[in-house]
Amino acid sequence: MPHTNRIPINLQSIIDASDNGFVVIDRNYNIVAANKAYCNAYGVSGDEIVGHKCHQVSHHSDVPCHLNGEDCPHKKVFETKAPHQVLHIHYDHNNEEEHVRIKGSPVYGTDGELYLGEAVFPIAKSDDMGCDMQRMIGTSPSFLACVEEMSAAAASDVPILLNGESGVGKELAAKFIHNKSTRRAQPFVSIDCASISEGIFESELFGHERGAFTGCVGRRHGLIESSEHGTLFMDEIGEIPLALQGRLLRALETGNYRRLGGREDLHVDVRIICATHNNLRMMVEQGTFRADLYYRIAGISVTIPPLRERRSDIAPLVKALLEKTKAQNGSAGRASKEAMEVLRGYDYPGNIRELHNILQKAVAISTNGLVTPELLKLNNFTNVFINPLADRRASGRGLKANTPSTNRSLTEVEATYIESLLHQHDGHRAKVAEELRISERTLYRKLKQYNLQDVGKHRA
Repeated sequence: MPHTNRIPINLQSIIDASDNGFVVIDRNYNIVAANKAYCNAYGVSGDEIVGHKCHQVSHHSDVPCHLNGEDCPHKKVFETKAPHQVLHIHYDHNNEEEHVRIKGSPVYGTDGELYLGEAVFPIAKSDDMGCDMQRMIGTSPSFLACVEEMSAAAASDVPILLNGESGVGKELAAKFIHNKSTRRAQPFVSIDCASISEGIFESELFGHERGAFTGCVGRRHGLIESSEHGTLFMDEIGEIPLALQGRLLRALETGNYRRLGGREDLHVDVRIICATHNNLRMMVEQGTFRADLYYRIAGISVTIPPLRERRSDIAPLVKALLEKTKAQNGSAGRASKEAMEVLRGYDYPGNIRELHNILQKAVAISTNGLVTPELLKLNNFTNVFINPLADRRASGRGLKANTPSTNRSLTEVEATYIESLLHQHDGHRAKVAEELRISERTLYRKLKQYNLQDVGKHRA
C-alpha cells in the first residue's frame, strides 16, 4: 500500500522555527499566519496581525506595492505559481526604513488553495545608510541590488574596490560597509589620493619620524596607523603615484610598514576599501597601475550605478538634498512639479554631486526657496542640457544652433560643462575645481583629457 505522507503538522509551529520573518498571505493580500520574528519586526502580536493587509503592515501603504511601481512578489507568485525574489524597503514598528530581500514561494492549503509564503531577510537598517545630513537614498532596483551586494561584502575583511563615476557617493558607500562590518566601533579614516601631492603622499599615509625631511621637527602618525583595527578608505586609488604603489602593496599584504625616515617595522590591522572612477584594468595594461596591487585591492569589486541608471531615485534625492538646505539657510527648499520634470530628464555626468550643486545654486538665487525651471536656466545646468519635455512641446520648432544635442556622449557633455565653467571663472582652475567638487589634480587630468588646457585667461 503506497505511503500517503499525510503528517498532521501545525503551520504556526513550522514558521516559528525560522529565525527570519515569515508570513503567509492569501490571494486578497490578507495575512493568515505570521511567525514571531515577523511580528517582532513590525511591532504587532500574532492575533493582531492576522487579517491585516500585508502592504499595510510592511510597507505602511494602503495599496499593494505593484501599484506603487514596485516588483511585487504577491502578484508574481499568484500569476506564475513559481517562486519570486525581490529587493524592497520595508518599514519597521518605529517607521524606520529597512532594506530587505523577500523570497516569495507558492504555498498550498490542504484544499489546494494557493497562498504566498514570504520569507524576509534583512539587509540594512535605516541607521546603516548614514546620518540625516548625509545618507544613501534610493529604491530603484539597481540601487537596492548594490546595497545588498555591499552588505554581503561587509561581512568579511576582504579588501573591497568600489567602482563608479565621479559623484556617485563612493565615500558614503564605504562608510556604509564600515558601519555594517565588525569594525564599526573602530575608526573610519578617509584619504583622497587625488588631492595629495606626490611629495607628501608617503608621509600622509605612513607617517614620519623626526628629522625625516627638512623642517620636520617631530613624529607624526600616518593615516594607516590612525585607522588601526578600523577601516581605511582610499578614494581615487588610481591616482597613487606608481613609485609608491609597491610600498602600499607591501603594507596591504603583510600589515607591516615603516614611517618615513624610520627604521622600525610597525604592524597595523586595518580593513582596506578603495574607490576609483578609472578603469584600473586598462591602467594595468598601460603600465600606470601595478597588476599585483590591483589584485590585492579588488578582493571584492562593487560597481555603484550612476544616477542616470536610477532615475526613479532622483525625486527622493532632490527632496533630501533640498531638506539639507534647511540646516544651512534656515528654511528648506522645494522644487516645483515642472522643475522636477526637468531634473528627472537630465543625465548628470557629475551624478549626485552635480545634482546637489545644481540645487544649491537654484535655492541660493530663489527668493522663496522654490526651485523652478526658470531658476535652473540661470545656472550652468542649462548650458549642457535641454529639457526633453520642452523639446516635445515645441511642435515643429528646430533646435537652436548653440543648443547641445541630447544624444551627445557623456564625455562630450562633461567637456562642455567644464569649458563653460572655465569661461565663467576666467580660467581660474581652483574655482572651477571647487565648483565641480573635485581636486585640482583631477581637474588638470580632465583638462588634458578634453584638450582644454588653454581655455580661459588665467592658469591659477
